[in-house]
Amino acid sequence: MQSIEFALIVAGGKGTRIKSKLPKQFLELNGTPILMHTLEAFYRYSPTITVVLVLPEDDFATWNDLCKKYNFTKPIILQKGGETRFQSVKNGLEKINGPGLVAIHDGVRPLVSEDIIGASFRLAAVHQSAVAAVRLKESIRMTDQDNTKAMDRSRFRLIQTPQTFSIDLIKQAYLLKEDPTMTDDASVVEKLGHTISLFEGSYENIKITTAEDLIVAKALLDARK
Repeated sequence: MQSIEFALIVAGGKGTRIKSKLPKQFLELNGTPILMHTLEAFYRYSPTITVVLVLPEDDFATWNDLCKKYNFTKPIILQKGGETRFQSVKNGLEKINGPGLVAIHDGVRPLVSEDIIGASFRLAAVHQSAVAAVRLKESIRMTDQDNTKAMDRSRFRLIQTPQTFSIDLIKQAYLLKEDPTMTDDASVVEKLGHTISLFEGSYENIKITTAEDLIVAKALLDARK
């Protein structure tokens, strides 16, 4: 029996590093706001998926205006975010009830593929967790104030989203007290004592953070045509 599938999209960026007055999730990418590209990817994966979108409450009006402007009519459950990503995810989980699986994804990763979304759900159905990750391409060094040391890059992974979990597990994890080591959902679940399962992500699944990322994302989108 297939589990009920949810997507929790977190979009609380302010656009400071991209030097934009408009929050980066609302910037246009090939004529459509970045956030809508992201949401469309999940609906391409499954037209019946339930999507919870977490935004700062101050951005609700902007989002509603954009939906009218771009004729975006997909059924979205809107939830207000918190001061931190941890609090925003916790708020989003309030709109979701199990049993089932939830893929938690950055609103500014618009190039996520249906294959990666599907793989995350399939793996999470078996292991309760599934986190997209890619191998490092470049050499890395560990530094302190005085010295640097070469590290074996084969032992490290760059972590992406979606990070997909059984709803019971992720809700239990988000009852923990927030601390600075909880930089993503996997670290929260790991703090609970659960082993995290990784799967192969994609170098195209970039997070748009800087102006350069927008250029790369446009090139990748154009290459898909």
